[in-house]
Amino acid sequence: MSCRKGNGDLGAVKALPIFAPMGRLRTVTMVTFLAWSATPASSHAQNAAVNGLRDRIGARVARVGGAEVAVSFRDLAGGDSLDIGANVDFHAASTMKIPVMLEVLRATEAGRLALDQSILLVNHFHSIVDGSPYALDPRDDSDSTVYTMVGRRVPVRDLLGRMIVRSSNLATNALIALVGAEQANATAHALGATHIRVLRGVEDGKAYAAGLNNTTTSADLAVLLARIERGDALSSPNARLMKDILLRQEFNDEIPAGLPPGTPVAHKTGSITATLHDAAIVYPPGHAPYVLVVLTRKIPEEATARTLIADVSRLVWAHVMGPSIATVRAQ
Repeated sequence: MSCRKGNGDLGAVKALPIFAPMGRLRTVTMVTFLAWSATPASSHAQNAAVNGLRDRIGARVARVGGAEVAVSFRDLAGGDSLDIGANVDFHAASTMKIPVMLEVLRATEAGRLALDQSILLVNHFHSIVDGSPYALDPRDDSDSTVYTMVGRRVPVRDLLGRMIVRSSNLATNALIALVGAEQANATAHALGATHIRVLRGVEDGKAYAAGLNNTTTSADLAVLLARIERGDALSSPNARLMKDILLRQEFNDEIPAGLPPGTPVAHKTGSITATLHDAAIVYPPGHAPYVLVVLTRKIPEEATARTLIADVSRLVWAHVMGPSIATVRAQ
């Protein structure tokens, strides 16, 4: 189980019928088309364009039988936004590393720790269920090289980079032990991600069996990424550092794969069995950044989920930049 959800105002999520390609009526479970709030200045054309994007994304999701998908899109120029199933809880997988990173950086701003201070790296943690010990298996970690550092003192800055760029679970647990899951959770809530739950470190098997999981919604991750980009979640130096680290993400087969080559993307992926996510700030040339979060589950084949996320990313890019630009990658 590698670590790679909050409920909204609409109550229970319903399966909604939409028209799939070839005129067939399909039912897409957990794809809830939420009302998006337009500003008074929004034009009819804007509304129609966003509705069209919603329909295109829904049709694409309908092609994957049984898939449960949530999407949140925010144009940070103050323009369009779209939510599909945005307040449905998902296992957070490694996207929970975004609030952990925020808390580490905010702790440095409060003087509780320093990025260049070193901590003793151990592979020994305690379950939140009963305090019993557990260790991580390097074979289940996307960055097994961190385990060669066990028993040595490692700078917080290095662990922070490893947690995001290579999604190291060991680095994540070390940082959670340092700042506290409850503090990361409180920070996310204070920033407006009010339904996210950061309960524990990675690979706490007893907690997983008890249903005590880190969860998020696509709307919550969109809130955090938008605040990071707008610069009101952290001091300017730390906001730049966080974005720089997210830009160095090495797993780029989801949202970045739907964009023209070379497009800068600051993002964090996450995956567990039949679950794959990506949460990103996209930097189009000549346009303000936009936030895109795509959460998926109940898709057994990771390659299928990966292609779905990339296609949603491509649809959003076409909406933002125009379809002629969006086809560049496909040619």
